[in-house]
Amino acid sequence: MSWGTAKFASLVAGTKNAIVGGPFGSKLVSNDYTQDGVPVIRGANLSNGRYISESGFVFVSDEKKRKDLQSNLARPGDMVFTQRGTLGQVAIIPDDSVYKEFVISQSQMRATLDPEKADKHFYYYFFSSKNVVDTILNMTSSSGVPHINLGTLKDFEVPVPPLPTQQRIAGILSAYDDLIENNRRRIGLLEQAARLLYREWFVHLRFPGHETARFVDGLPEGWSIQLLADLCVEGDGIQTGPFGSQLHQSDYTDSGVPVVMPKDMKDNKVDCDGIARIPESLADRLGRHRMLPGDTVYGRRGDIGRRAFIGKRQTGFFCGTGSLRIRPDQQKINARYLFETLGSPATSGFIANQAKGSTMPNLSAGALKKVPVLCAPGALQVQFTNTVEPMLEAAEILDEQITRLIRARDLLLPRLMDGRIPV
Repeated sequence: MSWGTAKFASLVAGTKNAIVGGPFGSKLVSNDYTQDGVPVIRGANLSNGRYISESGFVFVSDEKKRKDLQSNLARPGDMVFTQRGTLGQVAIIPDDSVYKEFVISQSQMRATLDPEKADKHFYYYFFSSKNVVDTILNMTSSSGVPHINLGTLKDFEVPVPPLPTQQRIAGILSAYDDLIENNRRRIGLLEQAARLLYREWFVHLRFPGHETARFVDGLPEGWSIQLLADLCVEGDGIQTGPFGSQLHQSDYTDSGVPVVMPKDMKDNKVDCDGIARIPESLADRLGRHRMLPGDTVYGRRGDIGRRAFIGKRQTGFFCGTGSLRIRPDQQKINARYLFETLGSPATSGFIANQAKGSTMPNLSAGALKKVPVLCAPGALQVQFTNTVEPMLEAAEILDEQITRLIRARDLLLPRLMDGRIPV
């Protein structure tokens, strides 16, 4: 089955100002932003799925909106596209948004579809599909910042199935995204619970039994401060990834052992989406850089503080060139407790201050060895780990479900869009 096509502009509500770009030049500059008023949609608000993210807004005053930005407004139900910068992003303004109008920034475009002709969710999925994003990227102009012309969106050829078919296709794909978003919310709650428990016990020192604890020099009796080097296995407890001739760009392959770089450390986990890989034989030859459960991999370049915990599912992953591997001596400190301590405000701040470099901060293994670590009694560390591990294990299972759901959705999407799968 195949459907006819039409220019996207033929599906909008009316003809005047149904597809518009952001304000030009001095109509909207950073000095215009305020703490409240009318929210401004920027690229950061378009990077989290179907709907714009309503956190992280900047605002402009009602007066500024009335005076200069009437032609750049958007409302709930509108679609917003990136025009400059990270092209290919698209999102819908939720119908139930608490805001009744928005201003689009200089780098965005807004389209108001005619609901008698077009389902906005169907066209969200169409414009977010990989082949369409690739087509848009091939149509870009660049004078420093990649961009597309407003006419490119207006003239873009889109499929036009009957409206009920659009709605059924959007419903199928939305079911996947509903599950994905629900899982992400559950992961956020589980991970937040683990963080809050750590903070309660080891930052605010309201641990079980704190009411009767005796404090000496500001610490509960039996607690201590020790150097990280003394808490790791002897010899190679803290080491950097391979240098120079050990690993070349030409060594990377499409399959094999994942190589963990700082960019792959997201939300304290290893994100394997787009991760580099090397052959198993090479990873074995450079075996000292393969990681074990309980290790922490830490970014040593750029955004200091990125880290990820190595669990059973990441056994054998490879510590990349831009990373450091920390292997605790579990007779001295609990691995999960140490990982969380490395992210505590005091410890992470100390580590960041050890990074050197004027253009790109760089952290050495030697600097990491000197990091002071708050050591609670071993029994309390184990009690903490036994409490949070089930939460974090559940979060990891949900994350794996998200990966499978995304793959299934992305496999279905083009087949639904071109009619290969009837609905």
